[in-house]
Amino acid sequence: MTHTHHHHLHHLCMKTVVVATLQLAMCVNVAAQTHPSTSTVCNPDGTVTFLYKNGNAKKVEIDVQFAGKHPMERDAQTGLWKATLGPAAPDMYPYHFEVDDISVMDPLCEQYFPNEGFKNSLLEISNPKGSLPHDIRNVPHGRVEYIHYYSKSLGATNNAIVYLPPSYYTDSQKKYPVFYLISGTTDTEEVYYKVGRVNYILDNLLADGTAKEMVVVLPYGNPYKLLPPSKTGQMPQMGFGNDVFSKDLIEDLMPYVERNYRTINDRDHRAIGGFSRGGNQGLSNGLRNLDKFSYLCSYSSFTSTDIPNVYDNAMDTNSKLHLFWLGIGTDDFLYGTGRDYMEFLDKKGIHTVKEFTTDKFGHTWMNAKFFLDKTLRLLFNPKASEQAMRQGKPAPAATGKEEPFTPGVMARLFPRPIISPEFAPGTVTFRLKAPNAQKVLLQCEGYADKMEMVKDDEGVWSMTLEEGIAEVFKYCFIVDGTPIADPNNMFLSPDKGFKYSICNDPYNTYSFSTMGDIAHGRVSYDLNSQQACYFPPGTNEVKHLVHLIPGADDTIESWFKVGGADAIADKLVAEGQAPPCVIVASTDKPMAATDAKQHFKTIHTLRASDYHTWQERREALENLLKTIK
Repeated sequence: MTHTHHHHLHHLCMKTVVVATLQLAMCVNVAAQTHPSTSTVCNPDGTVTFLYKNGNAKKVEIDVQFAGKHPMERDAQTGLWKATLGPAAPDMYPYHFEVDDISVMDPLCEQYFPNEGFKNSLLEISNPKGSLPHDIRNVPHGRVEYIHYYSKSLGATNNAIVYLPPSYYTDSQKKYPVFYLISGTTDTEEVYYKVGRVNYILDNLLADGTAKEMVVVLPYGNPYKLLPPSKTGQMPQMGFGNDVFSKDLIEDLMPYVERNYRTINDRDHRAIGGFSRGGNQGLSNGLRNLDKFSYLCSYSSFTSTDIPNVYDNAMDTNSKLHLFWLGIGTDDFLYGTGRDYMEFLDKKGIHTVKEFTTDKFGHTWMNAKFFLDKTLRLLFNPKASEQAMRQGKPAPAATGKEEPFTPGVMARLFPRPIISPEFAPGTVTFRLKAPNAQKVLLQCEGYADKMEMVKDDEGVWSMTLEEGIAEVFKYCFIVDGTPIADPNNMFLSPDKGFKYSICNDPYNTYSFSTMGDIAHGRVSYDLNSQQACYFPPGTNEVKHLVHLIPGADDTIESWFKVGGADAIADKLVAEGQAPPCVIVASTDKPMAATDAKQHFKTIHTLRASDYHTWQERREALENLLKTIK
């Protein structure tokens, strides 16, 4: 299966494909209303005013990465909680509200930080004096595709995201180098896209002529999460080299990419890197496979000092590397260990480029983006990368004040998670740790009443459902009157306002995890036309178009991320129960339909608003696909 078969469909569905949802929450310079239309107001002096409406709260704090946690004051007249912090440098910052000691995402902010655990919203402060590397500029944009592939290493279906440069579909003969870019601990594969903004940074560099065209692949760094949960609470993803992630990357994901995309498949045209744990995974796999990679990038990271035939063979290792790039903040809690690793490489005679920051708040995605912008300019450019290597400086001397990175630090940063939701045959159990809460309710789509949860001796509230459980439904907890998403569930519904959690039974009929080794289509998202588009796997002749219209509170992601439209189509096509279809999710008439008589034999429309629940919507889509002839 190659990607060229999508070329003739591409101009129908996509003009310039950019990101999965609306633009990140921009600070707006408006006076706050009693019912604020935004929670973040950027002031001319560089400070930011945060606003939050919650009449049930006794205490509210704002926690934002440029300032830490601060109390908010309640305005007696408006009832709004308010705090002004900063000034802060223009950038993107994660934040959330702490309401009576419970973390709450900003219900007025559309953009969020995709993560297995914590739930943060995203604040964007623009630069009044010019552009930032990650700004969404008016330049040609590449395309972002969500892929699924069967991983033999995992024994399950894994997922990743692929960025294709703007020329990919206009020049159907051209082949491209590939950069494998991995997010950090507890991040999903979306983070280098929605928070790291690799696609926009690269779009801008390509438009300015300061980077080489490349395909970027964003793997999911913790595929253990796709398997039944570990009862021990251990983190198997922290063992590198022989782990499932590494096997999947080399034996499953890379072959998939090279089969399905037009890539140049040799060591001179492959790069690997990542942030935090992803940097460790990137360096570990790069150094263990110098026959496959010649560009290595570590952002706020380090890796094992015990990799055979690499560190003790400096001349050979140096000859194989176009770039070995290491960046870290001097205020990062990993700085001591990262610096030690740099010094270790120096002593072994292995050449590296080293970059340090002092102003990006430590172990943060502000650093990850900054380092990414620096290195994208060097990748697949031997002249520039080798010049940078020649100018590389030795590691700074240790001061003795560096924070040691210990298992205790790890345990503090990543406490053992509560398992929620937990599935067993015919039941699902929800849990929330909230020792100080007086009352916690469970609200589920499809249930008329909210259900009272029960607290145990450790302050964990729980509730098990045994009847009327749909395969997929939205839910939330209501803690003393305040709704929150499940902090232990990585699947968030991409709603416009408050974001519910998604309960998606991994053993259900249309779960990717139960599908086995079948071919999968791909889903791309287009910001400019506000469309999501599914292309079926492996066929030139697609005669049918299905237009899915989101509900009032949905985004263009909802039909796929909650409705499972891609999973349903993949399974029905694989079983011969439905023909291959292009599926477009958009509020307006799909661009694909404007020339429909010429390109599609049939066009079918399904409106989310005609159904009460996502279970009903999924059933309607399944029935529709089965009737198309």
